[in-house]
Amino acid sequence: MSSNLVIVESPAKAKTIEKILGEGFTVKSCFGHVRDLSKKNNGVDIENNFQPSYEVPDDKKAIVKELKSLSKKSEVWLATDEDREGEAISWHLCEVLELDPKITKRIVFHEITAPAIKNAVANPRTLNIDLVNAQQARRVLDRLVGFELSPVLWRKLSSRNLSAGRVQSVAVRLVVEREKAIRAFEYESKFRISAVFTKGNEKFKAVLNKRFEKEADALSFLEACKTAGFEVSKVEVKPVKKSPAAPFTTSTLQQEASRKMSFSVTKTMAVAQKLYESGKITYMRTDSVNLSDTAKEGAAKYIKSQFGNEYSNPRDYSTKDSSAQEAHEAIRPTDMDKSSIGGSSDQERLYELIWKRTIASQMSQALLERTKVKIDVSNREELFEADGEVLKFPGFLKVYMESTDDEDNEDEDTEGLLPAMEVGDALKGNNIQAVERFNRPPARYTEASLVKQLEELQIGRPSTYAPTIGTIQKRGYVNKTFRDGEERNFRQLDLVNGEVVAKTLTETFGAEKAKLFPTDTGMLVTDFLVEHFSRVLDYGFTAKIEKEFDDIAQGDIEWHTMLESFYKPFHIEIEDTIENAERVTGERVLGTDPKSGRQVSARLGRYGAMVQIGTAEEEEKPRFAKLQEDQSIDTITFEEAMKLFDLPRVVGTFEDKEIKANIGRFGPYVMHDGKFASLKKEQDPYSITEEDAIVLIKEKREKDANKYIKVFEEEKIEVLKGRWGPYIKKERKNFKIPKDVEAKDLTLEDCLKIIKEAPEKKKGRAKKK
Repeated sequence: MSSNLVIVESPAKAKTIEKILGEGFTVKSCFGHVRDLSKKNNGVDIENNFQPSYEVPDDKKAIVKELKSLSKKSEVWLATDEDREGEAISWHLCEVLELDPKITKRIVFHEITAPAIKNAVANPRTLNIDLVNAQQARRVLDRLVGFELSPVLWRKLSSRNLSAGRVQSVAVRLVVEREKAIRAFEYESKFRISAVFTKGNEKFKAVLNKRFEKEADALSFLEACKTAGFEVSKVEVKPVKKSPAAPFTTSTLQQEASRKMSFSVTKTMAVAQKLYESGKITYMRTDSVNLSDTAKEGAAKYIKSQFGNEYSNPRDYSTKDSSAQEAHEAIRPTDMDKSSIGGSSDQERLYELIWKRTIASQMSQALLERTKVKIDVSNREELFEADGEVLKFPGFLKVYMESTDDEDNEDEDTEGLLPAMEVGDALKGNNIQAVERFNRPPARYTEASLVKQLEELQIGRPSTYAPTIGTIQKRGYVNKTFRDGEERNFRQLDLVNGEVVAKTLTETFGAEKAKLFPTDTGMLVTDFLVEHFSRVLDYGFTAKIEKEFDDIAQGDIEWHTMLESFYKPFHIEIEDTIENAERVTGERVLGTDPKSGRQVSARLGRYGAMVQIGTAEEEEKPRFAKLQEDQSIDTITFEEAMKLFDLPRVVGTFEDKEIKANIGRFGPYVMHDGKFASLKKEQDPYSITEEDAIVLIKEKREKDANKYIKVFEEEKIEVLKGRWGPYIKKERKNFKIPKDVEAKDLTLEDCLKIIKEAPEKKKGRAKKK
């Protein structure tokens, strides 16, 4: 039996570390947290100095039992992650394994490599109780906020599906306020003038330095250009230096992976976790941009060997935010010589992004020559301007260029190489054009730009960004969605062969790709919380709470005191809101149904936003219809609402049975003979034809036929292909098939045995009467 037991968080990490440590060490995983707050009385004894009450969940009891048995025969080394969450997990392990935290060895490492692991073992420390208390304070505070706020929402917004959270509600507020700004935005248009100029045989594009509000003014300018001369009035050449971006932090990695690879925040962290656990990169939850001396030396060596000495420029980066909580390194490769790795496609792409960013951060600046040319129009005061850029020395651009979130750079097409010009040079103007251009509202958030905003406001920390973004979507407060946009007309004037030709063209605007939209539920909940809990929803106050967690981690303030100062005024607000706040439905009366004469309204119901004909007070029951994803209580029109009542719609018949189209919980579908087939993205339940519906029904039948592996009809047992692999279905219950069993070889006896031995599923909490 090994004399040393090392406990880590994940099984993938355990295998790697056990290979490194070798004989004498057993490495086991605790699979994350082994205890959490009890559900009884919120798990917090408020009257007893906010004493938390912890319990081991059922799914962790076997793990704790095994670790307890092993710990009695070995010296224990706690090697959970190096952040506050990891420190807290180690403390909980001490508690459940009955270890003395004052003498139990605690080891941390930024990367899973042989030198880092062996160095950690050679330099163990003991548990940092300040870090533990910072995590406890966060967990207790979030439990108190969630458990006390959520029942208020259930009572005042008539839905038990609602919840609130200290950080999640603030994140939703950001999305809601951005949406309100977009809805209140007033579009204005101006005419932008551009021209293609010729000098000798070379052409380049320039833009007028003024925009015209009226078409008549743009037309007047083009008329003047018929007889105008064009002459270079100013040439300005400036050397410009571009510096590389700092190595990745958690936030900047999430942003760049979103821009360059369209990764969600959650996906980025999941892929980065696998890279870390396999020893490819350093720890992926960090707000530091610092690189170790070893990393800088490795980068310099690689850069010099591949590009030459002139490309190497080792530099240090410092974190701007003074509240950066851990003395971590930035996210970087563990081996600078490896520009690529094996693994899945996602792992390869994310690793390459991290490697390029790290290498580029240690390279020389890029040297450019930027030219700005101004062009006089002989009979007007306005000037045309053209910008050009020449790359003199690529420096870090040989490897990497950071992306941006800028969606509004119209003048990119005017940049590029310019011909050699001097003041006084005459130019020939061609293709002079005035195009009506509309101003743009603020951009909706992507997952990554919302993380960036939270970071700038100092709300949340590296470990909280991804869970927060995931939670607000799972709760139904925010949807990440695509919108096709709308069409609008714009005017274009072209000066062609001495004549101005005017035409009306069409463009699509408002198209959105993977943007965050607040749901009606999110908007109503946010408005309610801002009205009654303005302190908790305040950005500055939320950032102040984060700073206090940092102070606890530094040992500067006592965590019980911090909780008391927050809770007392918060609880007063809770009691006041329960007693005095009115119930909220967000109801908006849209008009009167011409057939029945009953009121038509839109409001928030128990299962989300809906429209209804009639009221609860009337003898005849109201009729209800659910709003579609791109519709809102605040903006839906009477006509759009009435169209929703056209469903379910009889599309036609097939095999002498009706086909109906409708919208359900999982989107639009057609129903035939008791079976359902989802519509494709481009299909509409209001207009789908009988022919297209029959195609969907046949495709669904073929798909269903292929999902059966085996059927035992008498016992009503089926072996089916599922989304996550084969499984057994008996009546309405599903059962997992063990990984070492081939589904196609299962007999009836095998299935009955698996069903009999399957663990019972946890029962939900009984509803209170």
